[in-house]
Amino acid sequence: MKKGIAAFLAFLILQQALGWGFLGHKTINNRAVFALPPELFGFYKLHIDYVTAHSTDPDNRRYLFEDEGCRHYLDCDHYESESPLDTIPHNWYKAVETYTEDSLTAHGIVPWHTILMLRRLTKAFEEKNLDKILKYSADIGHYIADAHVPLHASSNYNGQHTGQHGIHALWESRLPQLFLDSFDILPGTVSYIDNPQEYIWNTMSMSYACVDSVLLIEKAVTARHENDKYAYEMVGNTTVQVYSKAFCEDYDASMQDMVSRRMKASIAAVASFWYTAWVDAGMPNITEINGTPTPDPLDEKAAKARENSPIKGREEHGKD
Repeated sequence: MKKGIAAFLAFLILQQALGWGFLGHKTINNRAVFALPPELFGFYKLHIDYVTAHSTDPDNRRYLFEDEGCRHYLDCDHYESESPLDTIPHNWYKAVETYTEDSLTAHGIVPWHTILMLRRLTKAFEEKNLDKILKYSADIGHYIADAHVPLHASSNYNGQHTGQHGIHALWESRLPQLFLDSFDILPGTVSYIDNPQEYIWNTMSMSYACVDSVLLIEKAVTARHENDKYAYEMVGNTTVQVYSKAFCEDYDASMQDMVSRRMKASIAAVASFWYTAWVDAGMPNITEINGTPTPDPLDEKAAKARENSPIKGREEHGKD
């Protein structure tokens, strides 16, 4: 098992060098397979390459569709000054009545969209539709993982309001790239979620509660690294400026391994949502769901768009 994990991490680190931001999502979906109860483990293990590779499809679709971006975040501070998020209607239709759909999409809809994806995955299990099961499993894993990232819970998503531009990629990309092999991210076997709606909203509340720490600790660590905050590394044939390992080690330790803890929670949540969808579908016999998934032309189109087109909507890692 350890050799397999080491090989997987080596592969993902290579992919990270080729395309920043993929490492976390691929790791979360991949490790979620190993957190599943026996009833589902065999099926997902058979298709682990698919749910790993397609974990980044939702990000690719942001280069095709204007309405994709809002599914990845929630500007919690637009609604409440602090956690918990207990005044926003957790039901989508009640939220639309309160704020209008245009207002909601303007500030992000990740918790509501996650529940929609759960319904779609449940229906896919009911239909024993292999393509849809795998597609929605990969997709919901991405949105759940995003909900665990503190800066996906703030309108100050890239430190643009506090002079900390770049902190988004630092937290969710650079730290995992450097330290993933030392992260404690094996959550153990997970189980059924009685109330998925409150589960995902509690996840958002916890992410929102971390925002101040993410920002304030970065400022404090920056003050300690005036001369060595940045370094240079080769990415392919290009020399790029990155956050130095010394700075990142200090930042990660000062946050008390927050990135590792949120990733571990993401893995458990993804596996739990997969399992919950299967149970709610009546626990169909998935050994009867055979075959090879059919390639979706949209996936290829979105991947090409990512290479050749600007992102549509909000760019967390880019300019303000």
